[in-house]
Amino acid sequence: KGKPLVTLHDAALYITKLPKAEHDALEWQAAMQALLLVAEHDGPTMFARIGILRALNRHVERVFDSSRKESHWGRRKLARDR
Repeated sequence: KGKPLVTLHDAALYITKLPKAEHDALEWQAAMQALLLVAEHDGPTMFARIGILRALNRHVERVFDSSRKESHWGRRKLARDR
């Protein structure tokens, strides 16, 4: 909904502008901790990214789609079978 979060500063501003009820959600608390880890201790920026994305998508339910075609990983075709 709007401008993408590009920098850590953008993410921090977004979190601080959240309503109190949403700000206190466990997912947002974890995202803030990850953001602080990255900012203060030079941690991996991927931690902050994962925390923000999990908080943004916390109401999205992941559903297994069994209708997808099975993959054949590791099955190589031999020259004689071509």
